[in-house]
Parts: sequence; C-alpha cells; structure tokens
Amino acid sequence: MSRCLTTVWKKWFGKTDNGSKLYAGLDPVRVPRHVAIIMDGNGRWAQKRGLPRPFGHRAGAEALRAIVRTAAELGVGVLTTYAFSTENWKRPAEEVDLLMKLFSDYLDNEIDELGANGIRLRFSGQTDALSPGLRAKIAQAEATTAANGGLVLNIAVNYGGRAEITRAVRLIAADVASGALAPGDIDEATISRHMYTAGLPDPDLLIRPAGDQRLSNFLLWQAAYAEFWFTDINWPDFRPEHLIAAVADFQRRDRRFGGLTR
Repeated sequence: MSRCLTTVWKKWFGKTDNGSKLYAGLDPVRVPRHVAIIMDGNGRWAQKRGLPRPFGHRAGAEALRAIVRTAAELGVGVLTTYAFSTENWKRPAEEVDLLMKLFSDYLDNEIDELGANGIRLRFSGQTDALSPGLRAKIAQAEATTAANGGLVLNIAVNYGGRAEITRAVRLIAADVASGALAPGDIDEATISRHMYTAGLPDPDLLIRPAGDQRLSNFLLWQAAYAEFWFTDINWPDFRPEHLIAAVADFQRRDRRFGGLTR
C-alpha cells in the first residue's frame, strides 16, 4: 500500500476491517486522473430531517471539505465539483442568495488550507454573471493558488454544458472570421481548447449521489468516455469511504474506449 493511501486509511478508518478491505484492492497507479462530482441531494437531505433547505447546503459544504482532502491524498489530479448550474437561477431568490454566500464563505474559510496543501483552485462557468465581490474573490483565489502543483479543484459555478459548447462554437467562429483558423483545421482538440476545462484531462470517473442517474447538463463534451458511479446517498452524507468505493469500482472496470480488450 502506498504512503498516500496509508495516510487516508489511518486518517479516516483507523484500523477497521472495512477500511483495510477498501484499500487492499486499490491500485495507486490506476487512481483516476480526473474525478467529477455532481453534488446533489442537499435539499432532500434537509427535508428528510425536517430542516429548511439551507441546512442541507451548509452540510454539503462540510462534506466537500473531506472529499477534497481525500482526493488530494489519493493522488487524484483534478476534482471537478458541480456547485451551481445555469438552471439553478430558477430556484427561490433566498436559496440562490444563500448558495452564493456559502460559496463566498468557502473561499474565505478554505483558501489558506487549500494553499497550504498545494491545491490549485480553478473555476468553470459564466463567472462574469456573478456579483462583483464574488468575482473578485474568485480571481484572487485563482491567482493565490496558481503556482500550486497538487490537486486542481475545479469548481463549476454558473455552469451549463450546453452553454459551454455554445461559447466554444462562438469563439471558434470568431477565430475563423478573423482568419486565425481555417475551417478545415477544426478538430476535437480545437473544441477542447475552447472549453472552460482547457488544459485539463477529461474526467475518468463521474460520481452522482442522491439517486438520480443523469448528467444534468454537466461536462457534456468532456464526459464522453467517463465511467459513471451512482449512489442513493445524499451529498451531505457522502464520506471519504464512498469516494474510495467509487475509485475501487472504477479500477475494476474494463475501459475500452470503443476498442477491444486483448
């Protein structure tokens, strides 16, 4: 067992048989480079407990802390989290305001620890539609952590997969119109370079808690060959052992990318 896996095992499981079994099957060489998570089920988590929805969002923010630490210790290269979609603006204004405040508070409270652990923050989505104060915090967080060489925490905020593809098409069309790009030179790599995730590997593993089994407009281009892992557990109850179980399941799958296994 590698040192990083041993660290996680001791930290989260002590010496329990369950923890030992989970780690015994993990191959540190085959940890997914990029894990994407749709952080779903906050509201349902709160409602099941007779609590207002905001309690679920706060609990979800707490769950994220543990998952970021675990992903970094496992050696995951990129963790993309779906924090707020372009469709989430349809929710009640009070809930939207709370989500934006939680996002702002997360940046305030976590930036020092993220930086100390070598984590680089990156953001995907239409951030120009956010408040000036939040945009300033996002820019500061990216600049402060830009030189970090560890896990890339890519937060998708005001993000929509179709909107991202539409944006890429417009940027490519502008390059063609200016003469900087010939139409015949447009290929998949061209499109990927114009996505928010330019420079990042495509997700190997996409996790969705809370029972729904759909992409919900998340990473539509990038997830073409991602392995999906679904669970009925609501996001606030998602723990490091669930991430480890998802990685273990990922490692048991035969990824052929349209080809055949020899």
